[in-house]
Amino acid sequence: MKPKMALILVLAILLTVIVIQNSNAVDVHLLLWKISMSMIILIFFVAIIGFLIGYLTHHFVTEQKRNK
Repeated sequence: MKPKMALILVLAILLTVIVIQNSNAVDVHLLLWKISMSMIILIFFVAIIGFLIGYLTHHFVTEQKRNK
């Protein structure tokens, strides 16, 4: 198994463990709004947003290198 794939697998397992252990409800304050939601949903959304930011950053950096 490639080291990069092994790291992704370990991080996915770690994320799963964190999500399973944190299932209580939390209040999220976003500017003027207060939202009550399960921490599982919050962790999931934050993980997806982090993945998208990393993917888009990688995409734009490689695109700029190609255009040079």
